[in-house]
Amino acid sequence: MHATEDAGGLRERKKRRTRDALIRSALELFALKGYEGTTVDEIAAAADVSQRTFFRYFAGKEEAALAVQEMAESHFFAAVRARPAAEPPLTALRTAVLASWDTTEEAVQSVVPLELYVRTYRMIQSTPQLLAAHLRRLAELEDRLALEIAHREGLPAEDPRPRILVAAFSGVMRETSKLWADAEGGDLQDLRRTTAAYLDWIGPALAENWRS
Repeated sequence: MHATEDAGGLRERKKRRTRDALIRSALELFALKGYEGTTVDEIAAAADVSQRTFFRYFAGKEEAALAVQEMAESHFFAAVRARPAAEPPLTALRTAVLASWDTTEEAVQSVVPLELYVRTYRMIQSTPQLLAAHLRRLAELEDRLALEIAHREGLPAEDPRPRILVAAFSGVMRETSKLWADAEGGDLQDLRRTTAAYLDWIGPALAENWRS
C-alpha cells in the first residue's frame, strides 16, 4: 500500500512540475514576444513537451496566461473561508485579502519569478482578450464570495446585502489594481498598501457627508 501511495505521489509531483514548466515557459514567451505573437507549439517546445501534453493541462494559451491569477484567487478565497465566523463581513474580506498576499507570493514564486508575475498582470490588463477572460473569472469569484458571505451570516442566497458588499469590495480591488498596473515601477507591496488604504475608505466614502 505504501508503494502505491508513493507511486501516486510521484505521479502528482511530476504532473505539477510539468504544469509549472508550461506556465513558466508561457509567461516568459509572452513577456518576450507578446501574447498574440506566441503560439502553443512554442510554449510546448520551450517546456520540452509535446503539443498534446500542453493540451492535457490547458485548453489553450489563454488559460495558461491566467493560471497564476487563478492561483492568487484560490488563495484569497481559501483565506476568506478561514476567517472567524464572528468577524464582520467587510473585516473578513479585508483581512483575508491582505493575509493571503504572503501565501500567494510564496506560491507564485514557486512557479515564476515575482517580476514575471507583475509583467504578466500588466499584460492581462492591456490585452483585450485576456482582460475579458480575467473579468469573467472575477465575476465568478464574486458570485462565490457573495454565497460564502451569505452562508457565514446565516442569510438566504437571495439576500442582496452580500452581493452589494462584494460589489463594493471588488470595485476597490479593480480600482487599486488598475492604478498599480498603470504606475511605473510599482511592486506588490505598493499594491498591498494602496489596497489596504482604499478598503479602509469604503465605510467613510459610503456613510460620510463629503462636504462637511
